[in-house]
Amino acid sequence: MSAGKKSILIIALILVADQILKFWVKTHMVLGEEIPLFGKWGMLHFVENNGMAFGMEMGGQTGKLVLSIFRIIAIAGIGWFLHSIITRKVNTGLVIAVSVILAGAIGNILDCAFYGIIFSESYYQPAVLFPEGGGYSYFLLGKVVDMLYFPVINTQWPSWSPFRPGESFIFFRPVFNIADSAITCGVISILLFQKRMFRDLK
Repeated sequence: MSAGKKSILIIALILVADQILKFWVKTHMVLGEEIPLFGKWGMLHFVENNGMAFGMEMGGQTGKLVLSIFRIIAIAGIGWFLHSIITRKVNTGLVIAVSVILAGAIGNILDCAFYGIIFSESYYQPAVLFPEGGGYSYFLLGKVVDMLYFPVINTQWPSWSPFRPGESFIFFRPVFNIADSAITCGVISILLFQKRMFRDLK
């Protein structure tokens, strides 16, 4: 299979998995609801955010719009770079890593662009797809759906600790989605194997 076909297949698989899970969560859960997966160490925990990966925020409607536009520009840039490295027949690992990053970026911009239009709110009941009267927001102002939560360590700082004594300590605290995971894995793989991946670009 050519690098181009591998790239298309990877992007398609990640996008389908990401959107299927988000649609299911949005239409079957209410905000804040949890479904255990691995006891207390892993669960579906439905949250939405207006901002960046892992629930980070960028203030207000203007910030949300700026972030959505930035995402679209970033996707265009990543797409152009991916096309260029496929054309140059560089290291397949780099093509796969960039494809994974691109898929994750597209997955989250789909939420921002369309979920506000096609879904109702999820506060008191699961969202309705294509509700009468329209969705909860406008184009590019939708919220990103997050649901994967793995608080592997859930304890308290000891009373003698100089840092936050007696307070709660949770690792890993962020709630994320498949798209976030794809971006993170792609970036980490490039950082770890950059010498091998970029040697053909010299």
